[in-house]
Amino acid sequence: MGTQDSVASTDDFLEYRSLLFAIAYRMLGTVMDAEDMVQDTFLKWQTVSKSQVRSVKSYLTTIITRLCIDRLRSSQVQREQYIGPWLPEPIVTDLSADPHHQVELADSLTIAFLVMLERLSPIERAVFLLREIFDYQYDEIGLIVEKSAVNCRQIARRARQQITKPRPRFSSSPEQHQQLTLKFMQACQQGEMESLLQYLADDITLWSDGGGHVVAALKPIQGAAKVSGFLRAIHRYQRKLGQISALNLVQVNGQMGIQFSISNKVETIVVLETLGHKITSIFFIRNPEKLRLQQAHHASSLH
Repeated sequence: MGTQDSVASTDDFLEYRSLLFAIAYRMLGTVMDAEDMVQDTFLKWQTVSKSQVRSVKSYLTTIITRLCIDRLRSSQVQREQYIGPWLPEPIVTDLSADPHHQVELADSLTIAFLVMLERLSPIERAVFLLREIFDYQYDEIGLIVEKSAVNCRQIARRARQQITKPRPRFSSSPEQHQQLTLKFMQACQQGEMESLLQYLADDITLWSDGGGHVVAALKPIQGAAKVSGFLRAIHRYQRKLGQISALNLVQVNGQMGIQFSISNKVETIVVLETLGHKITSIFFIRNPEKLRLQQAHHASSLH
């Protein structure tokens, strides 16, 4: 890389690679796009001379944030044309896995939180994440998104109001969430969806993302009675087809979730949002494009 003025690019980049992926994944909601942005950031970084860089962290954060804003803007049309609800691509690991792997698995990584971020514009999303999750100062954020610090403070306040309006962000203890996930899993295994009714919030919403590739609800389903009816219909449909799902507990974006497999093929990832002792949202991620990493991992674990 050679000249005296060149940046010690690889070592400096690798030091912050996990941070860059963490920012990109929360900005974009898909692993593939986040990895693309990290790679594009590295390619840009290799062209930078040392004299341009005061802070490696700030410089790299600026590159990847601007790339993600551009990617979000270009993908907005695709999101509008997406068949059915759009949900993030899950990061799934074994329950025994160390949560401190390539991203920090935290409350800001849950499927429910990433879904809420979809309400924000690309700039709002960037400012909110950099301030609230990654703890950058407004002066620094202003330089990254090319706005004044005062403007960024206003953007962050507006974004915060949109994110926190519906209900508390972090609503159940991990133990409560796990208990409800286990009860949901048991009801699915036994086909006793009526037993779930007592745990469903009155205003529960079920999201099902098939992307037009597999059977899924084309609109969010709201209300305990309708959600329970939908779950019963799924169970009856699978029994009619003679399909028996193998259910496994997994870690989905840092929370306990459920992996549904049929004939050793991952079909669905389910994760719940909970408030106290009630289930407030159910996320069914069924789009095969968003399960390819889980399928590859599942297949390798069978050998």
